[in-house]
Amino acid sequence: MEISWLGHSCFIIKGKGKTVITDPYSPNLGYCLGQPRADIVTLSHLHPGHSYTEGVTNNPKQIKGPGEYEIGGTFITGIATFHDNENGKIKGKNTVYLIEMDGITLCHLGDLGHQLTPKLVEELGVIDILFLPVGEISTIPIDIAIETVGQLNPHIVIPMHYKTDALIMNLKPVDKFLRKMGIREPEAKLKFSVTPSSLPTGPQIVVLDYPRSL
Repeated sequence: MEISWLGHSCFIIKGKGKTVITDPYSPNLGYCLGQPRADIVTLSHLHPGHSYTEGVTNNPKQIKGPGEYEIGGTFITGIATFHDNENGKIKGKNTVYLIEMDGITLCHLGDLGHQLTPKLVEELGVIDILFLPVGEISTIPIDIAIETVGQLNPHIVIPMHYKTDALIMNLKPVDKFLRKMGIREPEAKLKFSVTPSSLPTGPQIVVLDYPRSL
């Protein structure tokens, strides 16, 4: 499996059989989405920064909310959560996705806005790779993000949804999260390849870089 970050909450996950793209964003966000090709697109919520399906080619299957889905051997479970800590009264709903492919379970938290309840932790189960929002504004604060890592205990954590030089939104940079996780000089990668046998034993932070041009 190969994972690339296009910026914000958008990842390309290339498996042996299928390619999944998460939360494609609109062009006015500042990043270069290009015209990525996918078989499946997951949307955590319908804000423009997370639901620009027009930018994805190959007429992918769109998954827009809670439920169980099976597409060509890829299993996806959407779990209902909220975009804020007031049960959605402020910013609405959010869908967390479990993606099972190539013997690996990935969890994309979208714009999760609240602490995970014990029921949600149980529902999410064993996670290999966690895509975690760490930009604080409009999602969980850093302390809750770190608590979430402890609750889910994934093998790999990939930060997302934070301020970069390209992003025009007012989010916090990734630095605070990395410092609190004990990482001082992260080495950002353009792509990350992983197999079930190569998963680390404990939570490992993998920082990905976004493409400057496509």
